[in-house]
Amino acid sequence: MIVKVIIPAYNEEKSVAHVLSEIPMEIVDEVVVVNNASTDNTRSVAEKAGATVLDESVPGYGKACLTGIEYLAGKPVRPDIVVFMDADYSDYPEELPMVIGPILSGNADLVIGSRALGDRERGSMTPQQVFGNWLATRILYWKYGARFTDLGPFRAIRFDRLLELGMQDKNYGWTVEMQIRAAKQGLSFTEVPVRYRKRIGFSKVSGTLKGTVMAGYKILWTLFTYG
Repeated sequence: MIVKVIIPAYNEEKSVAHVLSEIPMEIVDEVVVVNNASTDNTRSVAEKAGATVLDESVPGYGKACLTGIEYLAGKPVRPDIVVFMDADYSDYPEELPMVIGPILSGNADLVIGSRALGDRERGSMTPQQVFGNWLATRILYWKYGARFTDLGPFRAIRFDRLLELGMQDKNYGWTVEMQIRAAKQGLSFTEVPVRYRKRIGFSKVSGTLKGTVMAGYKILWTLFTYG
């Protein structure tokens, strides 16, 4: 199967090369870094490390992901699996084979790397992130019947099924939107435990009061208004 990776990146010049160096390229065909309105050297660092770099001037995590999807959809040969991970080095890229495993074996269309099931480095997630994930996954089950433990960014999905989902969110609601749509459209999904560590640098979301409030609001809004 053809496996490609999409990594949204906003001002991650200090971390993105570490991420790229640990992706198991023996099973990955291409890594696409979406340079999302960065004002630092993210683009040049990622390019030097061997990634395909796309520029997206409109800020937003979801917007960056959509740009990566559009690029892959336009290629002559589309991937079988696309993997999403963050550029801040909080994920463990070497765990990618484990994350795509259930798809390769035919047991899932979507796999979430669950930080709740795996080992988290102390301080890698703020208390509000832990509570927010707990609350969001409870609402996912209550409203959509979907059992998840996390909205983690490290995830894999069959590319054809991803296109069928019709993703739209351009910012903080991206991950939960994917899980809602997967549940409503009958995709098979599962979770695998992944490790999680303190990110390199400063978080633009959980590291600020504004980012935390906006992300929490958008996730809850998406959960209660979708469908």
